[in-house]
Amino acid sequence: MTPVALYSADPARGWLPWAWLTPILMILFNAVPVIALDGWMQSQHWSTPRGDPIGLTGLHALLWIGFAPTLAAVLAWVRLVEGRSLASIGLTGPAPLKTFLCGLAVGCGTIALVVVAIWMAGGMQAAGWGQAWRSPASLPQIGLLLLSFMFQASVEEIIFRGWMLSVVARKTNVAVAVMLVSLAFCLLHFSPHQPPRVMLAIFLFSLFACAWALRAGNLWGVMGWHVGWNWLLATGFELPVTGMDAHLPALLVALRPQGLDALTGGAEGPEGSYLCSVFFIAAIAWIQWRKTRGAQDFSPISR
Repeated sequence: MTPVALYSADPARGWLPWAWLTPILMILFNAVPVIALDGWMQSQHWSTPRGDPIGLTGLHALLWIGFAPTLAAVLAWVRLVEGRSLASIGLTGPAPLKTFLCGLAVGCGTIALVVVAIWMAGGMQAAGWGQAWRSPASLPQIGLLLLSFMFQASVEEIIFRGWMLSVVARKTNVAVAVMLVSLAFCLLHFSPHQPPRVMLAIFLFSLFACAWALRAGNLWGVMGWHVGWNWLLATGFELPVTGMDAHLPALLVALRPQGLDALTGGAEGPEGSYLCSVFFIAAIAWIQWRKTRGAQDFSPISR
């Protein structure tokens, strides 16, 4: 495989970093703002010394304040150092809003599928239905959380599947780019004492997102999918998303994990379940199958 310009053939008029340097830059773009803001976040009682959000306000603060500096740094790097257009990092293509909203619907549907599969396998027990609808004060908070996840998930797609994937592909090839992006994604989502199954799920999450972005030729659909996945997991079932609790009543059904962590996902939430990994493997295989069929107009939300 040879170097390739993903998403757009727009040239880089500046300097593209070496492939080995991009994971280091990614870590710096993420870690420097976190370290700089950590003391202030704690002083506002928005995060713990470990960096975990405190309550719903802390979660909103993490999703906005924790990601805004990283987005600004990456976009500044793309424009000022690499001299590239936004189209070259995946912000291109027709009907972006429609594609984003379709992706959001698919994200809600796929996480619901995973949660129901765990439930049907005996890993969840219902503890109440639609409790958010009987608590009107919680509905605006659920709507605000959708906006917060729109920002957070979109930033992650722009910096990982947009910037990093495209720059490594231009320096090496697509296969190396996908592997480096997925490894960096794992590293930046790593927490001490995480079992290997959780790291595998995070790696597969990134592989799936890369596969979607590559086949669609832009980020809009996978951005929407990531938003829908995170938001419904956080608000639909009273379950943690990547180990974080939204502290809100369930929009759909409140579920309580029961049984082995390998099935329920444990403290990580359903994303740590082996059934979630099975879903990602099947979804990646489906995308690749569509690729081999030569579906030139393919995107994961097309029929």
